[in-house]
Amino acid sequence: MATISDVVRLSGISKTTVSRVINNHPYVSDEKRELVLKAMKELGYTPNPSARRLRGQLTTTIGVIVPRIVNPFFSYLVNSIEQAAYKKRHQVLICQSNEDKEKELAFLNLLKTKQVDGIIMTSIENDWEIIESYNEYGAILLCNDYVNQAVVPMIRLDQKKGAYLGVKHLIERGHQKIAYCTGGLFDEQGKGKDRNQGFQKALNEAGIKINPKWIFVDQHTIEDGKQIIKQILEMDDRPTAIFTGSDEIAGGIMIEAKEQGLIVPYDLAIIGFDDQPIAEILDPKLTTIRQPVEQLGEKSIEVMIEMLENPEMKIKNYELPIELIVRQST
Repeated sequence: MATISDVVRLSGISKTTVSRVINNHPYVSDEKRELVLKAMKELGYTPNPSARRLRGQLTTTIGVIVPRIVNPFFSYLVNSIEQAAYKKRHQVLICQSNEDKEKELAFLNLLKTKQVDGIIMTSIENDWEIIESYNEYGAILLCNDYVNQAVVPMIRLDQKKGAYLGVKHLIERGHQKIAYCTGGLFDEQGKGKDRNQGFQKALNEAGIKINPKWIFVDQHTIEDGKQIIKQILEMDDRPTAIFTGSDEIAGGIMIEAKEQGLIVPYDLAIIGFDDQPIAEILDPKLTTIRQPVEQLGEKSIEVMIEMLENPEMKIKNYELPIELIVRQST
């Protein structure tokens, strides 16, 4: 078995610097860090976290991968996770993937190098077959995003139900021309696929055909929402209502709609998703699907700690409640 001395010899870097890299010390040059990590990989060397804890050099660290920390939903989710972890004397390392597959894998590699004890993934960019290979290096928990098979513990919401409730609400308000914003139309699993199914189910029950021109894919930000309105205004046949994948997108749609002289909800009804604080700040206030973000964070830490203490624990899904919150935008 390789030792830290072997890493020192192969990398040509001092033992002090190698130790700093292993302990994720910030004051190491990128060049030296790369040499050390390369040597560790070639030797198959992984630090012993148990020994480091006995020496008082390590506390339990939980990594949290989010797609965009500037998205308020993920900001509030991370806040909930961090507070719950702190109460249990664990520290949190925040990792922002920016929806980049390579960055996601780099953060998962923190498990392999023992820089984190477990990782909570709030979104998934790579195929699960790739992510699953990291499971042997430490605990992986899915929170918010998920896959449709029992592979690791998951804290999830019924996304299909959420989309169904939102679209059905619009139909009950008399709308037949309903647009739809989605992060990924062709998702093969997880929340994207389930939301798409909920949207289709509500329309099918009402005998309404989907209009492909009213489906907006890869929508994530306020700016995306603004661009959607510009596209709608160029259409001869316009939707009268729109179901969105987040309050952020809905906010952008509402801001630009008012800028263009449209009256919400009379010219265009809008539904968000998440029930972020922005939902009650917008004028008119936003109808949305409430996700219990505090419960998501708290439950994630509860289950992660159980995983760290009992690596052989049974894999379970934990489903939290989701509900429609009706306000003035519909």
